[in-house]
Amino acid sequence: MHKLYYLDAYLKQFQARVIKQELDNDGKWYIVLNETVFYPTGGGQPHDIGELEKEPVIGVEEVDGEIRHYVSKPLDSDDLVHGSIDWERRFDHMQQHAGQHLLSASFADLFNLETVSFHLGKEVSTIDLHTPDLSEAQVKEAVQLANNIILENRPIKTKWVDNDELRHYRLRKTTSVTKDIRLVIIPDFDYNACGGTHPKSTGEVRVIKVLNWERQKKNIRIKFVCGNRVLNQFDKKQSVLLALTDLMSAPELDLVHVIKQRLVKEKELEKSLEKLKEELLSYEAKELLSSDELVIGRTYEDRSIKELQKLAQIITGQAPKCTVFFVSKNENRLQVVAARGKESILNCKEPVLAALPIISGKGGGSESLIQGGGDALTSSSEFLEHILERV
Repeated sequence: MHKLYYLDAYLKQFQARVIKQELDNDGKWYIVLNETVFYPTGGGQPHDIGELEKEPVIGVEEVDGEIRHYVSKPLDSDDLVHGSIDWERRFDHMQQHAGQHLLSASFADLFNLETVSFHLGKEVSTIDLHTPDLSEAQVKEAVQLANNIILENRPIKTKWVDNDELRHYRLRKTTSVTKDIRLVIIPDFDYNACGGTHPKSTGEVRVIKVLNWERQKKNIRIKFVCGNRVLNQFDKKQSVLLALTDLMSAPELDLVHVIKQRLVKEKELEKSLEKLKEELLSYEAKELLSSDELVIGRTYEDRSIKELQKLAQIITGQAPKCTVFFVSKNENRLQVVAARGKESILNCKEPVLAALPIISGKGGGSESLIQGGGDALTSSSEFLEHILERV
C-alpha cells in the first residue's frame, strides 16, 4: 500500500512537485508527483479523475511503486503544479466502499460468510460471498444490521500498522502485506486491511440497499448501492412504476396481479391464434392438393420457414406421393423449404442443394425434408425454376 495518496481523503485540491513526465510503453503520457490525493485503481475501486494544471487526468495507476497520472499531453510546467479531483465522483466512491465494509462485516458477523471479491461499478457495486446459497431473510437481516451501524454514525478510522501490531486487531480478512498495512476501523464492528477511500463516519454512507443477488460459479454475487445511488435508483424505478400504473390503468399495489392476468390472457390469445393459423394452413393445403399435382412448386412473399414447413408437412401427410418445393422472398433473402411424402420416390434434397449456389446460399436436411436460404440474387420464381429443373 502506497502512502502517497493518503494525504487526506477530503482534500479536493492540492499542490505538488513534478518528479517526471514520460511516455509509457504504450505511448501514453503520465506524470509522477512527489505527493498526490489522486487514488489509483486498486482493491476493487476505480481511480479518481480530475485535473493537473487544468489538464484532464484520465487515469491513475500505481506502477513499480510510483503513482502515474495519465494525461493526453505533457504539462507546460515541470515544477510545482496545482491539482484538483472530481469531488462528486470521489465522495460517491467513498460511500460505496465504506458501504461494502459494512455489508461484508454484517454477513460475516451474522452468518460467518466471507467476502471473496468486491467491485465498485459506475452505477452498481457487487460483492461475492463464499457460499452456494443465500436466503432473502439473510439478506434482509444483514442489510438491517449495516443500516443500523450507519444510523449510529460510528467513526471510520484509519491506522498504519506493521505485521507485529496486527495481532491486536480482529481482522475480518487476513492480509498478505507485512509492512505499511493500512487498517480501516469501524470500532466494535469491522477491522479490515484496505487501501480504499472512505468517509469519516458511517453516517456519511447514508443508506445501503441490496438490489438483487445471483449464483456466480460457487459464490453468491450481491448487487448493491449506497448513499446518493440509492436515491438515483429510487428515481429510476419510480419513473418506471408510474409509467406502468398509467399503461395498465391500475394502482401500484395491484400491478403484479393485473400484469399476471394480462399475461394469462395473452397466452390464451396466442394459443387461439396458432389454432386459427393451423386451420388456415389446412385450407391452403387442401386448395393446393386440389390441383392433383405430384410435384407442387410455389413462391411467396414474407412467409417464415416455420410456416412453410408446417404447410409442407400437412400436404405430404395428406398426400404421401406428393413432393413440395416452396420459395419465399423475405426482404433481401430467399428461403426455400422442400418435403416429400412417404410414398414419393423423389429426392428433394439434391435439387435444392444444387440450386443454392445461385443465391450464395446454404441449406441442410434430409432427402425427405430440407430447408435453406441465401441472398435474393434472382427472383423467387426464377430460383424455383432452377430447383424444379433439377427434379
